[in-house]
Amino acid sequence: MAWRRGTSPGNRRIEPRFDDSAVEGTELRAERRDLGAKPKKKPRRKAKSKKPAPLWRALGWLFARIPRMAYWGVVLGLWGMIGILCIVGWYGAKLPSSANWQVPERAPNVRIVGNDGNLLLNRGVGGNALRLEDMSPWLPQAVIAIEDRRYHSHFGFDVIGFARAMSRNIVGGRLREGGSTITQQLAKNLFLTRERTIDRKIQELIIALWLETQYSKTEILELYLNRVYFGAGAHGVDAAARRYFGKPATAVNLQEAAMLAGLLKAPSAYSPARNLKKARARSRLVLAAMQREGYINDNDVSPDGAPVITTSYYRSGPEHFIADMVMKEAKALIGDITSDVTVETTISPYLMISAQGEVLASLDKHAKARKVSQAALVTLAPDGAIRALIGGRNYGKSQFNRAVDAKRQPGSAFKTFVWQTALERGHTPDSVFIDEPVRIGKWQPQNYDQKYRGAVTLSEAFARSLNTIAVKLVRESGSKRVVSTARNMGIDSKLVRNASIALGTSEVSLLELTAAYAPYANGGLRVAPYLIRSITGPDGKVLYKRGKRTASRAVDPRVLGQMNAMLNRVVTTGTGRAADIKTHFAGGKTGTSQDSRDAWFIGHTSHLVTGVWFGNDDNSPTAKLTGGSLPAQVWGRYMKAAHKGLPAHMLPGDDFLIAALQERLPVPTARPRRQGEPAMTLAERLGSRGETLVSEVTRKARKTILDLLFDR
Repeated sequence: MAWRRGTSPGNRRIEPRFDDSAVEGTELRAERRDLGAKPKKKPRRKAKSKKPAPLWRALGWLFARIPRMAYWGVVLGLWGMIGILCIVGWYGAKLPSSANWQVPERAPNVRIVGNDGNLLLNRGVGGNALRLEDMSPWLPQAVIAIEDRRYHSHFGFDVIGFARAMSRNIVGGRLREGGSTITQQLAKNLFLTRERTIDRKIQELIIALWLETQYSKTEILELYLNRVYFGAGAHGVDAAARRYFGKPATAVNLQEAAMLAGLLKAPSAYSPARNLKKARARSRLVLAAMQREGYINDNDVSPDGAPVITTSYYRSGPEHFIADMVMKEAKALIGDITSDVTVETTISPYLMISAQGEVLASLDKHAKARKVSQAALVTLAPDGAIRALIGGRNYGKSQFNRAVDAKRQPGSAFKTFVWQTALERGHTPDSVFIDEPVRIGKWQPQNYDQKYRGAVTLSEAFARSLNTIAVKLVRESGSKRVVSTARNMGIDSKLVRNASIALGTSEVSLLELTAAYAPYANGGLRVAPYLIRSITGPDGKVLYKRGKRTASRAVDPRVLGQMNAMLNRVVTTGTGRAADIKTHFAGGKTGTSQDSRDAWFIGHTSHLVTGVWFGNDDNSPTAKLTGGSLPAQVWGRYMKAAHKGLPAHMLPGDDFLIAALQERLPVPTARPRRQGEPAMTLAERLGSRGETLVSEVTRKARKTILDLLFDR
């Protein structure tokens, strides 16, 4: 009998069986496992095997988890996208409907040109809107290289650039870089404020994506370059190029383009007008970026192209006084300016440069010694067109226009209207008055040199600017008549009707006083100063054009000739000798107010009328400055340059030439003359020399006239 062992281990039942096939020698016995006991485990022999290398273990661990990681990556990505969409939707809901989105119109620019058609200045956004192909090719390349080198490959948001910026911010411990693309910057400039918040940043991204779907890369870059702020009040590359380098954006060279592109990071910090060293260092970074991007090579960077900064002149130049006047007058003529316009002015750029040079040179040389800090100049054509205007020493430091808005005492420059009133009442330049002390109540005016000359003609008294004779004339004619004469000539300021008006105590502006002298240059017609000839829109449509104006007569031709003869004598032998320009007939009058607070010279030729003023804004006295000194000197040098190449003409008025001849001939003094005694006739004074002069004058040309009259 043998036992059949069950297949189940341990405590399973074992049934006995008889089996003939039992093997001899087999004994019947029970084992521990047959009794339900657990068999003893045999000690395992330690297998000798090689451990896997750490790298393979790590790779095995990684590959084993790739499916799980991929799964969770997809899940987290989906939830992240949902979260981003929710955030974008939340902030996008705060924006206006995209159906109403459109690029805002560019602020209008006012292009101000001179009478030669050349640009004087831009106002508004400050420059012309240019197409990308019209700009210097270096400009877009420099901006892309330093601001957004993946501009042509991203969709409005540069993921790589943003990640790099954020990593730098984390390492640096503070937010210093935003990673904005050019499209995002344009979105911010067009639609959003400059505040640095999460809301604004997300809205910026939304609008940037919209811009990328609506416009081409070329159009976006063009919009950006025409609207981005470059500092110094310049919006757009054309305005910036003109402000910083005195040239349009079409003419910018490589180094200038690099400097402009460098401004975009921080216009104030990198402005060459404030910190040229820092601006140059920044431009070198831009050039290096352009080299990395393959736009330029080492041979392109030339030291000859170093930018010449003109910002200080741009801010201080006298053209700004003109621009202020244009903006005010243009609005009065055409209303609010809603589109780009071109304003053609009467200004001569050549005369502006000459005038500014003379005024600044005189101030630089004499300001300290003569205790004078400011000056102004106005030049008019005989019809009142403003050819040049200097409103002060430096527009950047003071925008107050002293030629137009300042009212100051004209002093003896006002005596011209006193003498004209006397001539209109029947006196002549040869009428005799006694230079002697005069008293009106407690007021006792004196001559500048405190001397008295006895019997003098009105012409001599005018040339010497004698105060006593001026007071006598006002007392004789009446202040009311003098005021009326001044009004007829163009003085609109308030004039006080008293005896002191003879000495120019009522305040006037330089522009109106100069305009009041224009009738002496144009034949006796009153003028109104004007600055604008025409205004045209962007399509060339004429919005305004100045037509012909009817002028009223202010001076009788007979009186005009006599006045011009006396004004001419002031320049040739009187207080205004420093203004004599020799090659042209000129007339003028000096003026000095009390305590030398104001010094004037107003004069004219047949071509131009110019007024010059020197003084201080606080009305403090100068160091005995008179109209015959700096103002007359500046007037003479400036008018000489202004008349270069112009023909010499006689001053207008009946018998001006005869009167001018009479002024130059000595007056016989065989016996003293009494006040009011009729003047000697020209025939009595001229004799045979006079007859020769008159015949020569009427027969020969300009050179002979001048040679005879000026004894050259």
